[in-house]
Amino acid sequence: MNLPQAPLDALIQSITRRVPSPGDRPMPIPGLGFYRRERPQPPVVCMVEPCIVLVAQGEKQLWVGGQGYAYDPRRFLLTSLDIPANSEVLRASAERPCVGLTFKLDLRMLAELIAQGETPPTRERAALTGAGIGTVTGGMLDAFARLVALLDEPAAIPVLAPLIQREIHYRLLQSDQAGRLRRICAVDGQGYRIAKAIDWLKLNYDSALRVDEMAARVQMSAATFHHHFRQLTAMSPLQYQKWLRLNEARRLMLNEHHDVSSAAFRVGYESPSQFSREYSRLFGLPPKRDIAGLRQGIN
Repeated sequence: MNLPQAPLDALIQSITRRVPSPGDRPMPIPGLGFYRRERPQPPVVCMVEPCIVLVAQGEKQLWVGGQGYAYDPRRFLLTSLDIPANSEVLRASAERPCVGLTFKLDLRMLAELIAQGETPPTRERAALTGAGIGTVTGGMLDAFARLVALLDEPAAIPVLAPLIQREIHYRLLQSDQAGRLRRICAVDGQGYRIAKAIDWLKLNYDSALRVDEMAARVQMSAATFHHHFRQLTAMSPLQYQKWLRLNEARRLMLNEHHDVSSAAFRVGYESPSQFSREYSRLFGLPPKRDIAGLRQGIN
């Protein structure tokens, strides 16, 4: 399908104007962010919220548990849960930077649209995972272009942005990723229960984790909970908790100047040596060297 070029060009122009150098920038519209990359980059560790990611120019790839999800101007990335992942830039240059946007999903709005019967049901029964690649449509692209255009009309954002944001959610429920979203939003479904467990983990990452208790909390058997958690996140619950702990410790050392031991204890580790081993496996360097490199801007 040929996409209309005008809204795509408008997105490229707006993003490059507002993000003149490589990086990520939040925008005044809630849930909207822009990014820019000027060279291919190897995978870097990240946490992806439930969102849609569009590439207006260039190409990127998200890695989740060894599975790669490549996306470009014709394909969008959809994540329906908070997923630990690795983000890679496949195609970018200073002359033609990789630019695009992230748009945070409102799962309540999606559930409301589904409940109101404003979108057709889907028969998709593919394996439920936390990430997928969808086909960009002209209607979706046009809605995003109109949302971004509001940045030049700040007074209109409070009035018009919510209407366009609702339209974007509607367009997603009309897309080839509708089945994934429906199954996450179904309150009696496995995806919804895993999402609730993830919410708990994010708030209690420093507490001892007992999988059977967490499974009971979301009304699932331990075996079923473990299976669906791994299917959606490509991690076990314990691995997910470890990922949260290590990334929070990295933030504490980088931004709040904690030493290695205090950061380890703060996030729930009892052994600083175990913390250092697991940190090195995740980030590729021991904590002190990693933080020093980040502060020098070379890592």
